[in-house]
Formats: sequence, C-alpha cells, structure tokens
Amino acid sequence: MSPSRDRTLARIHRSPTPADIRWQDLISTLKFHGVEVTERKGSRVGLRLGDERMVVHRPHPGSVTGRATVRDIAGFLKAAGTVVIQEQDDDG
Repeated sequence: MSPSRDRTLARIHRSPTPADIRWQDLISTLKFHGVEVTERKGSRVGLRLGDERMVVHRPHPGSVTGRATVRDIAGFLKAAGTVVIQEQDDDG
C-alpha cells in the first residue's frame, strides 16, 4: 500500500477528526480498500463495502471533505470491518 493511502486511512480514524482531507485522496483510499464508489444525482456519492452502504455528499465548490463526512465514513469502514491503521511518528 502506498504511504499516502496509509496516512489517509489513518487520518480518517483520527480523533479529533481532521478537516483537511482532500476528497480525491479519500476516494482513492476507499477504492483501494475495495469500497465501491457510485456517482448519484447531484453531489451524492454512494459507498458500498460488503453489506454496508451509505451515501455521502461530495464537497463543492471546494475539494476538502468536511469533518462530519469523514466521521461518517470512519463509522462506515468500522462497520464493514476495515482494519484501522495507526499513524506512525516520523521516527518510524
């Protein structure tokens, strides 16, 4: 797995929830972990992993995902059984 996907996945589960995760980084990480991403009407995006499903709103006009959406996605991933990766310090 690429280091950027590791970091993004860890940041999704961080507390307090970050407010600076780029939408494209988030979607790329979700797809890498097997989440089926479906464009819906307007700014809605469907997410599906196993039996878990949810709909989120793509940020607009900006590209940064809101905290509430990141929290919802973290819950979705936990419910789907995705392993949470802990962030490592720069020291390793």
